[in-house]
Amino acid sequence: MLRKHVTPLLIGAVLCVALAPDRVLAQIGDTFASERKVITDPVTGVNIAFLTSQPAGDSKIYPTHPQWTADGNWLVFRSNRVPGEAMAVNEQDGTLVQVSEGGYFGMLVNAQRSNKLYLMRDATFAADAQPRYGNSENDKQIVEVNTGALLADVMAKRVKPASHYQRVVGIVPGSMGAGGDMALDAAEDIIYFRIGREEAARYLPKGTKPESNFGPRNMGAGPTGIASMDLTTGKIAMVVALPFQLGHIQTNPWVSRELIFCWETGGKSPQRMWTMKVGGEVKPLYPEADYEWVTHEAVITRDEVAFAIMGHRDVGTHDDWGPSASRLKPTGLGIVNLRTNEMRIAGQTRSGSGLWHVHGSPDGRWAVGDDFERNLYLIDRTTDEMILLSAGHKTTAKDHTHPTFSRDGTKIQIQSAMLSDDDRSLNIAVIYIPESLLNKDYSQVKRLD
Repeated sequence: MLRKHVTPLLIGAVLCVALAPDRVLAQIGDTFASERKVITDPVTGVNIAFLTSQPAGDSKIYPTHPQWTADGNWLVFRSNRVPGEAMAVNEQDGTLVQVSEGGYFGMLVNAQRSNKLYLMRDATFAADAQPRYGNSENDKQIVEVNTGALLADVMAKRVKPASHYQRVVGIVPGSMGAGGDMALDAAEDIIYFRIGREEAARYLPKGTKPESNFGPRNMGAGPTGIASMDLTTGKIAMVVALPFQLGHIQTNPWVSRELIFCWETGGKSPQRMWTMKVGGEVKPLYPEADYEWVTHEAVITRDEVAFAIMGHRDVGTHDDWGPSASRLKPTGLGIVNLRTNEMRIAGQTRSGSGLWHVHGSPDGRWAVGDDFERNLYLIDRTTDEMILLSAGHKTTAKDHTHPTFSRDGTKIQIQSAMLSDDDRSLNIAVIYIPESLLNKDYSQVKRLD
């Protein structure tokens, strides 16, 4: 009987709401219920705060980039909770917030002097249909999100429209072939981004021969390069053209105009790590031998870069990757000094793959690395002691743990499938270094360096 009082107009309105895609309803500042759970590591006993615990397609920002907002209160991460949009989670209460509207692809870049987030998007596509790695001929936007203002308004329950928080810094022409690999200068006045082969070829020094692919993944061929955008004016400038495939653009968070990047082959490179000052010479960082498999470099202090020298292959292996990555030669977590070029191996596992993704505390006290088994090892750089910090992270997980230190050196962010029923879905978690280690007395330690 009630149907007689429901007009066709009302039925249509209800259907429009019911059938509307999620992205239409999703808005910047939308919040989600806390999923935060604090557990004890089943193997080592350390405290782990899982800031997300549902299978929602979470993954952390890559260890080459800052994870926390500048105020240290929120962690920004990728998620499918709102397809195509960035999320942030409050470390203390677990509040989850959508911090972009309109989508993005590639790297999420947290500023460290200001509470701002930078991302790249192709405005031609919807948020949940952004081209992976920016693979389209369209112009790209570099967007600034005022996360400080946004998250303050979220907590005060007075969120404004997206235009109040998001600003298009500038447009990168489609002809530049821009990828989503970006990094913010320490001065926070310009942002760097990768450019494609055709654009880079225009600037490659005369007589420079582009490199061919290297290894069985058919990656590594050049040229590629780096350009920058002024965050005030949107003006684009060419930084460098390179003869190889560029990967993992990093800036030194303490030194303006200093860049670190890699030759990306999907595995072993002829020379993995490179560095330069903008306007200066491109130099190899830790020149490597053909028997060394160098990977996953990360700037950890003002003067240091941590990286892995892998030891995951059997002695005598010699294939399309060459003779690299066996324990016939030294392997481990290496730390190279950007000023002196000196390198020291901070530690290494006695067996297994060796350390894989590595990082360190900005005060130079700690280093950390994961292995193929998803175990995490903490290295005390004062005593060279290596400690199994966390284990029990499922080897079936969709990805590795990718440990990244906080700026205060007291905790490490990871991604883990430890709580996942499907044994694959990742969640965002923070491991707290035990007080017994943080308060360790070094007064009797005699250092030889």
